[in-house]
Order: sequence, then C-alpha cells, then structure tokens
Amino acid sequence: MAKKKKKNKLTSKKYEKYTIEGDKVSRKLSCPKCGPGVFLGEHKDRLYCGKCHYVEIKSKKE
Repeated sequence: MAKKKKKNKLTSKKYEKYTIEGDKVSRKLSCPKCGPGVFLGEHKDRLYCGKCHYVEIKSKKE
C-alpha cells in the first residue's frame, strides 16, 4: 500500500482573536449567550456561534 500524501493545513490565527490594551489581554467577539469562553465565527455576512447556534447578521454599509 502506498502512503497518503500529507495535506498542508492552515494555521488557526489565534492571535487575531485577542486585543492587547496596555497590560490587559481581552477577547474579541465572544458569544453573548454562552459567555466569554466561546468565540463567534466571523463570516462575510454574519457572526455565528457553533455551540448554541446564535447568529448576528452584519448590516450592509452603503
């Protein structure tokens, strides 16, 4: 049997989910229902929580 080729995976970019303000580190986009431990997924037209299925629709800027 031949070995499978290894696929390159994209990095998680965890550094983009936090902001640094002085000496404090705070989270961006946490779910308002689940609390600060769960992040919202950021899509082009909405924010989505995979745990509780909470959705925020982004408004179109004209």
